[in-house]
Order: sequence, then C-alpha cells, then structure tokens
Amino acid sequence: MKIDADAHDAIPVTLAAARAEFDAAVTYLDTATFGLPPRRSWAALQQALAQWRAGTADAVAYDLPLAAARSSYARLAGVGPSVVAVGSQVSVFAGLIAANLPGGSEVLTATGDFTSILFPFYAQSGRGIRVREVPLDRIADCVTSRTTLVAVSAVQSADGRVADLDALHAASRATGARVLLDTTQAVGWLPVDASRFAYTACGGYKWLLSPRGTAYFTINPTLIDDLTPHYAGWYAGEDRWSSIYGGPLRLAGDARRFDVSPAWHAWVAAAPAVRLLAQVGTASLHRHAVGLANRFRAGIGLEPAHSAIVSLVTNSGAADAMAAARIKGSARAGRLRLSFHVSTSDQDADLAADVLRRHIAPSHAATP
Repeated sequence: MKIDADAHDAIPVTLAAARAEFDAAVTYLDTATFGLPPRRSWAALQQALAQWRAGTADAVAYDLPLAAARSSYARLAGVGPSVVAVGSQVSVFAGLIAANLPGGSEVLTATGDFTSILFPFYAQSGRGIRVREVPLDRIADCVTSRTTLVAVSAVQSADGRVADLDALHAASRATGARVLLDTTQAVGWLPVDASRFAYTACGGYKWLLSPRGTAYFTINPTLIDDLTPHYAGWYAGEDRWSSIYGGPLRLAGDARRFDVSPAWHAWVAAAPAVRLLAQVGTASLHRHAVGLANRFRAGIGLEPAHSAIVSLVTNSGAADAMAAARIKGSARAGRLRLSFHVSTSDQDADLAADVLRRHIAPSHAATP
C-alpha cells in the first residue's frame, strides 16, 4: 500500500476536527513534556502491534509510515523531504555536528538551554572545542567571526522564551557562523523556516504528538558532503534493503545518509500525527496555541506574550489545587510550566486560570 503523504497533507483539517481526535481524561497542559497521540495514531499503532503479535508484519512496509512522517515534517519545517534525516533523539544529531567540528572551534549557546543541545559539544573539550554560554536575548549580538557554530533552541524548554530567529539568521549571514537550531519545542506550533539555518534538529514526542524515539534533522543541501556520517548504518544506504551486508560504502545521496535505523512502531504512530498537524497548518496551529496561552495569561492578570508555553512562579498550594481540578502541567527550573496546543480548548485555558489565579506568587515575574 502506497502512502501519498503530500496528497494527504494538502487536505485541510479544521482545528475543531483535529481537537476531536484527543481523549485526555484530564485538562492536559503538558505538551512541552510529551504530546498526546491523536486517535488516528493510536489506531494505527494498535493495528501494527496486532500484526506484530500475529506474525504477519512486514519489515519493509514500515518504510511507508516513516516516509510519510518525513514528508509531513518537511512541510511543517518549510523544506523538502530530501534535506530531512530521521533518527531517535536530538542528541544523536547534535553529536554528529559536534564530532564534525574542527578542533579548537567555538560553539555559542544560550545559558540554561536544554542539555541535549549542549552536552555533545562539551563532550568534545578534549579536541579543544570551547563552549561559550550567553543569555538568550543576547545570543545574536554575541556571534563573532570566531564563532564556528551557534547551538540553541528556537524555544526554551524551561520557560518558553522564543529566540529571535531573524536576528540569529542575520548574524549567521554576517559572520559565516553556522547555526544548529533545536526546534523540539517549536515545530508543531511555531512557524519555523528550517531552510534559513545550516542544521535543525527536532524531537517528535512533544509538539509533534508522536512516540519517543522519533526525531528529525534538516541540513542545508550544500553542507551534506561536509559531514562525515559517523553512525552510518544500513538504513542510511541509497537502497537501504540492499545495504544490509558487506562493502563498499553506498550511502544515500541526500540527507537520508544521516538516517538512524528506526524504531518501527514509533514511526507507525508518528506518521498520522504529523500529517494531522500539516493538514491543520502551521499558521492555524500558531494562532490557536498562542491565543490560548494569552487567554490563560489574561485570566491570571498577565500581559500577552508570544509563546505557547507559560512559565509561572506559584505558591505551595498550586500543585494540590491543580491535582484536585485534574489539570496536568509540569515543574521546570523551579517554576510551573503550562503548554497549550491543538488538543487544548478555551474551556481548558479558563479552568486553569480560575484554579491558579489565587496561587500566583506575589513576586512573580512573567516569562514569555
């Protein structure tokens, strides 16, 4: 069975229809930790698991949902599928970039960024790789001719701050520094044009509503031959099913040469989820998520911001109040983190505001 991802992606789906695909038993405001699967993903996964158990699964057939997910992700990220590699974790792709840096390179990062985008570069200190941390709001200004790479998240995991991507792109063009942009907390609600940056990496299990073990990597096509594919395996072959045994090296000519052998069932569930997001469209997803975040912010007396993530200083009663109201959020960096996505409704935002209004700490300094 052939999956025509482009044709499916072109069929629009309304936000109301998309939201009807979710079956949370709580008021779920924790997509920034892990996204909920839409009903279509759950059904596809159950079918695949039944085939596995019955012994009727076909290994080659798992290539179809993976290809569909790659195509739908490319649509969300503003690039073509040929520049998208797939893998399991962001740190794998960050490690690939780190291992390819020349000795003595300077890597510029944001203070307090997620460690999957930091640790791979710190781990290269033995080769003289130097990591320089600066505040997020100054990162574009701190790019210099000595900077080899900027490794930063488009949206900060801890508090939802959004990087100035236009300024970062301009700084990269002015200095020649390459940018590795972690889009894990961005693609799925924030419009991101991955073609403007040398590399991007995105974990699929948050805003892309997919299982853990799904991740995407984009690379500017002019840079494909610059990277040694250190973890090259059979799935990175030009014809992967004839690349299982023996030499010589015969890698794909495009970004697939950086593919990591997939966790099959994760991609079965990922393909319908990412397709659903592509069908809704980034513009609608952005308006919805930020609109709900700002509806909640207004309900607790805060000014509007530009993020789907709201980070709050709360008092000791907030956790119990949320548990009693069956509201799910998370604690990050000593603050309450709430996130609003396609599965969230106006009623969810209003309930959270009603419950939390009296629990916002007097000294609260809002973070966008």
